[in-house]
Amino acid sequence: MTPSLPLVAHVSPDSIIAWRAAGAVTLRQFLAEVGQLAARFPAGSHLLNMCSDRYRFSVGLAAAIVAGKVSLLPPAHTPEVVRQMKVFAPDVFCLTDRDLDTEDLPQLKYPVMGVGQPDEFAIPQIAAGQRIAVLFTSGSTGIPQPHPKTWRALVGSVQAGALRLGLLHNHPCTLIGTVPPQHMYGLESTVLMAWQSGNALSQAQPFYPADICRALAAVPTPRVLVSSPVHLRALLDAGLALPEIARVVSATAPLSAQLAQDVEARCNAPLMEIYGSTETGMIATRNPTQGAEWQLLPGIKLVAEGDCMRACGGHVETPIAMNDIIEPLTAERFLLHGRMSDLVNIAGKRHSLASLNHLLNALPGVVDGAFYMPDEAGHDHVTRLAACVVAPGMAAADLLAALREHIDPVFLPRPLLFVDELPRNRTGKLPRAALQALLQTHRTRKTYE
Repeated sequence: MTPSLPLVAHVSPDSIIAWRAAGAVTLRQFLAEVGQLAARFPAGSHLLNMCSDRYRFSVGLAAAIVAGKVSLLPPAHTPEVVRQMKVFAPDVFCLTDRDLDTEDLPQLKYPVMGVGQPDEFAIPQIAAGQRIAVLFTSGSTGIPQPHPKTWRALVGSVQAGALRLGLLHNHPCTLIGTVPPQHMYGLESTVLMAWQSGNALSQAQPFYPADICRALAAVPTPRVLVSSPVHLRALLDAGLALPEIARVVSATAPLSAQLAQDVEARCNAPLMEIYGSTETGMIATRNPTQGAEWQLLPGIKLVAEGDCMRACGGHVETPIAMNDIIEPLTAERFLLHGRMSDLVNIAGKRHSLASLNHLLNALPGVVDGAFYMPDEAGHDHVTRLAACVVAPGMAAADLLAALREHIDPVFLPRPLLFVDELPRNRTGKLPRAALQALLQTHRTRKTYE
């Protein structure tokens, strides 16, 4: 008999699985909407879920799972990415809750659901090995690279994460996310973790500080804020009164020690960082105010293979090479030292871009900043680092002097470009191409050569 796992961990049909503007959504209502939507799906076996409302996204995801369809979750929904999804899965159709131009892709507009709730109630059981989603990372060639996910792997990942975060067997809470659910972190931590821990998700997808505060205030306590360093820094800098928060979760980039301390102090809540990747899902956590060490989730192992570390065991179904520089401390604990691809070699001296970015953002007066390593100019030229920084009122000479206290002069940025903001995406990440375009566009602005 094929092993199966329940769609959700909630038991009572009256348990709350989501909060919308109109109020609470019970499990019975959620499953009724899942059934209604699944019945309207066309024949294609692949679904591109472009819903911006997190609750509608979750209904679409669940409907696809129970209907045996695979959800395609690319990192962006640009016309080119939509065309690439059509090439990847010619039978794909799009589910959306907005008016969108999806080229020649068949489109299903999220319907108005019936208000009636059926008397019958049964939690769907999903085959553990069912492939329920394909997430994509940006490939070096510009073509998104697919990463298929089974139900078993995703459930194992979020259950282990929920246990570590203390979300199991406690008073039901609501997860409020500032990151989109189409991203692996957002998918696991704002949707699947709510399903598999018996908690609720918020429909909101706030981005600006005032919106985050409103989204928090719109749901009852206890509240868990799932966010990223860039969103958390903006939230604190706004100086707004924060509703009560039970826990803060962060991922997508390492938090500086100072920002972590500020988050815990202002939110009056414990902070937990998650480490993982699209390929592995979440595999480790840490409390950055307690130290730099990461602790692996139960069952996960890191195995050295040459200069590379591979994650395996637990919910990681096949060994995955990690793209980070990992220093094992014990069988369960390790330190991170940046990404393998971030290593910079200038005049025979090596440094990590992640470490340089950490030092830059830790400087007093710096709101946001990032180093950029141009493509090699040739063997007879020394490639120089560039940097973009948001530091209102700070002089370039003062910033460089502060950097010189921490790094070798060969790593000082030339040029150093002052900008109003960095082109981060909704998850807080800064694509290399966007940073490169910013430098090319603004070279005539306030620049230190």
